[in-house]
Amino acid sequence: MTSQSAAALRSRYVEQAASDLEENRRLQQELKERISMLKQEEALLQDIISLAERYEGFTDASRLPEQTQDEPVAAKPKSKRAAAGTTSRRTAPTKTASAGTPAKAAAEGKPRPALLGDLLMKLLAKSDEPRLAKELRDELLKKHPDRNPTPQVVRNTLESLVAKGRIQRHKQQRSVMYTVVK
Repeated sequence: MTSQSAAALRSRYVEQAASDLEENRRLQQELKERISMLKQEEALLQDIISLAERYEGFTDASRLPEQTQDEPVAAKPKSKRAAAGTTSRRTAPTKTASAGTPAKAAAEGKPRPALLGDLLMKLLAKSDEPRLAKELRDELLKKHPDRNPTPQVVRNTLESLVAKGRIQRHKQQRSVMYTVVK
């Protein structure tokens, strides 16, 4: 083996290592974002569990407090158990949801605001080309100034629609784009 061919081989190995390292860093960043999203979902689920536990004793759904559409959601501090990372698991959750909430809102004469997923579906349906989540959020903010979802909420909603089979996800290099399933 000549020194010239050894240098060429070494050069290819260096290029391959650099390429592999760059790909590894990109995958690590994607995993960090996914972990962050999962932590947010975990916190939400822990809040739901604590609410369910709080109202576990109620058998009459009419006695449950209801949040009006105009009332903001108050962020409550995490319980000590949630902060420690432990949760209790129940084998048979009791049903505490009030069955007539949509009818009650309609009876009060307040129209229910459109769901974010429905608004995003309408925006996607208007375009034949795949769209970025950022583009959809920007258009949503222009058309619905009363709505201000974070970019993460828009991405989560779009991924929820993908999971339901209502839209498709397309990956192009590092970009994720969405289209309506036809």
